[in-house]
Amino acid sequence: MIFATVGTQLPFDRLIRSLDEWAAQNPHTDVFAQIGHTDYTPRHIRWEKTISAEAFRANLEKCNTVVAHAGMGTIISAAELGKRIVILPRRANLGEHRNDHQLATASRLSHLNGLVVADDCDHLARELDNGSGSLPQSRVEPSNRLAISPSLISEIRWFAGLEPA
Repeated sequence: MIFATVGTQLPFDRLIRSLDEWAAQNPHTDVFAQIGHTDYTPRHIRWEKTISAEAFRANLEKCNTVVAHAGMGTIISAAELGKRIVILPRRANLGEHRNDHQLATASRLSHLNGLVVADDCDHLARELDNGSGSLPQSRVEPSNRLAISPSLISEIRWFAGLEPA
């Protein structure tokens, strides 16, 4: 399953439209998205505008791949569960955010294992073709999560100014 989320503050039509178009070409892949408050209505994926914290966590636990904006909360939550994360940063020049801090976040974290930064919608589709489908990536067993995720969590905490360099 693919779980997509755009966060709670702003819609992200470019991401949702791209994922919806990809799902039309991959009808056997289960895709659920939290799409935010938007006028765009997906036709090929299951969706809700908003979901509870409990539903967010349940979808994270159930999915193989997370597709999201470059939001720190989503990245940290997915990493803690050992999920593959494909992020498409919002761009200020496309009117998706006030500034390009998501591009900076993506650039800083792009080298981390398990996190893929899609430069554009075509790249997002290629990443979905190459890894999520209906078959899970190599699953991270709960006993091994701490062996894989701390570097990602530490990088994010350092980047957010929560840990010293």
